[in-house]
Amino acid sequence: MGNMRRLEQVVDRLPEAVRVDVEAWGGEPTFRVRNKNFVFSDADATRISVKLPKDEAEAVVVTDETAEPTGYGLGRHGWVSVGIPEGADDERWREVEEWVRTSYALVAPKTLARQVLAEDERR
Repeated sequence: MGNMRRLEQVVDRLPEAVRVDVEAWGGEPTFRVRNKNFVFSDADATRISVKLPKDEAEAVVVTDETAEPTGYGLGRHGWVSVGIPEGADDERWREVEEWVRTSYALVAPKTLARQVLAEDERR
């Protein structure tokens, strides 16, 4: 299964999350909740950007060799860009899912974010 399909499966479990391909960016996929981006992706999902709490974003950049602060000034707001190699193992996908869910919870309206946070606490 390709990276984009796996990423879409992660996103599909989040309330009201939708994929929007941005024509102005060459059709680059984004994932949004109520018009707020929580994931930016390249076309094949080998590189994504997510919003994390600043301390977590800094830790990911230090510990993950594929990670860097997201460009366009987003990095200073906790956005981090990470690589997902084709054929990444389940452990990497667990990290990716955690980052995507965290990003969602940070940008989603509180009522939706609480649903995801409560679900994560039960895991």
